[in-house]
Amino acid sequence: MSDTTDALGAAVDAEHAAVYTYGVLTAFTTGERRAAVATYIAEHRARRDELNDALVSAGGQARATAPGYVLSVEVTNSATAAKAALASEDDAAQAYRSLAERADTQPIRRLAVSGLTDCALRAAYWRAASGIKPATVALPGAK
Repeated sequence: MSDTTDALGAAVDAEHAAVYTYGVLTAFTTGERRAAVATYIAEHRARRDELNDALVSAGGQARATAPGYVLSVEVTNSATAAKAALASEDDAAQAYRSLAERADTQPIRRLAVSGLTDCALRAAYWRAASGIKPATVALPGAK
């Protein structure tokens, strides 16, 4: 394995976790937020599949979904669902930032930057939904 395939694998894992998280959130959201959850889970699934394809093309093995995930926020209502979504987007952004730093080809770097941008946009939505100001951060994916 290389730094790039390791980072691709970590990004796939983050996307698997995001899909799981958004699946949980469907039970705690309604209206506009429910529509956002449906859109965002589809985006995460598509990105996960794209990353897995890139991983296999780079010589790695496709990553499967883990048997289970532990959310960093206990989800009990719409407000905590938004916090869990934000945490998931921040986790995925960190994986994409790491991938951008470790990518050894231009196409993988583009994939990383695109994923990081998408996470930053979704995170801004969840920050705004939670009343967090500012809704954006200067360096998405930075710890």
